[in-house]
Amino acid sequence: MTISLLGSEITVHGEFDLAAAARFLTGFAPAGRPEAEPGALRVAFPLDGEWTPVGAVLRQRSPGEVAVEVHGPPAQADAVLAQVRRMCSLDVDGAGFEEVGARDPVVSLAQGMHPGLRPVLFASPYEAACWAVLSHRIWMTQAVRLRRRLAERHGTEVDVGGTVLTTFPAPAVLAKLEYLPGLSGPKMQRLRAIAEAAADGLLDAATLRAMPADEALKQLQLLPGIGRFSAELILIRGAGHPDVFPRAETRLHEIMRDAYHLPEAGVEELTEIAEAWAPFRSWVSFLFRVEGEARMRESR
Repeated sequence: MTISLLGSEITVHGEFDLAAAARFLTGFAPAGRPEAEPGALRVAFPLDGEWTPVGAVLRQRSPGEVAVEVHGPPAQADAVLAQVRRMCSLDVDGAGFEEVGARDPVVSLAQGMHPGLRPVLFASPYEAACWAVLSHRIWMTQAVRLRRRLAERHGTEVDVGGTVLTTFPAPAVLAKLEYLPGLSGPKMQRLRAIAEAAADGLLDAATLRAMPADEALKQLQLLPGIGRFSAELILIRGAGHPDVFPRAETRLHEIMRDAYHLPEAGVEELTEIAEAWAPFRSWVSFLFRVEGEARMRESR
């Protein structure tokens, strides 16, 4: 699908490194392809709420500015830009993020290991919810393959500055899907339910962000197959809430126990530690997770 091109810019408040975001996204091709052009990040996705297949090319011209090529209908350019801003956590003023490290030397160390890395989000809460279903109780590599298979078979190709990328299927497509090789029947049913909820506007990012976090989490857990862990994923990595501590993410808790030398710390104690990270509890959690996964890869 070929659509028109428009240019725009995002002003960055606080430290941000687009190259770091691109490296993080590498494992989620074909929807994101950082290697197509050094220094650029290409993404394609269904526009949140409208579900039009669109794309964008991001280039960081200076520490305080990211240039964006929008590939989509002119009338939806602002919406595409807003979604890209959210996907890269550029819709949040990060100027105060370094202050969290000044209060907590463990956080400061993580920030130093990954300078300029902000949470890299799914294109929408809908895609985050689908990932939660796909990845439940299987290896990450298996889930990535399933996601890729869904996109390649049922997504839409978008020419993003000379590179063809494939979007994740829109809700209307996924709601009618009966079968995908490698996906169990119960998971297929849950995916269809997620697609129907997205089509009905129940996974709107702005609405979820505007709600008190506990209320949003309770609402998300009404969806089939979505427990506390998945609800936190959708709110944090889908809607982009910057200040939620994941109480159900046991892997993060293990990383924190190791980082703070508190092998017996329970969830309540870890939650109390995370109070000092406000208003960036989601961001710090993301950094710890990335650092923990990097150490795991090095130890193999």
